[in-house]
Amino acid sequence: MKKVIQTAEAPDAVGPYSQAVEINGILYISGQIALDPASGSMVGDTIAEQTDQVMKNVLAVLEAAGYRSDDVVKSTCYLSDMNDFAGMNDIYSRYYPENPPARAAFAVKELPGGALVEIEAIAIQ
Repeated sequence: MKKVIQTAEAPDAVGPYSQAVEINGILYISGQIALDPASGSMVGDTIAEQTDQVMKNVLAVLEAAGYRSDDVVKSTCYLSDMNDFAGMNDIYSRYYPENPPARAAFAVKELPGGALVEIEAIAIQ
């Protein structure tokens, strides 16, 4: 059975999508950018600041669904500039210090709201 996940601890969806959807013990988290959940404003001007906020948003959705970061099995990182890969990777690795999930990372032409990074994730319990 499909269950839509919604939490005030992560930014509201800015389009016709859910923060996350859970089905059959699998949680699909929509791409998160560095929006502050309370204000809806972009947080930070650097890749480090934005990646940190993005990961906080991902964790908030995980927790709202009853999952932990250890449950993440796959993530995809979208960067507006591949030169930011090392900076994103540095912050990202702090959220998965052991047994990190499988991951893809690549640059795209641009991201919503001028974001520097967007991250989506899949978690399994």
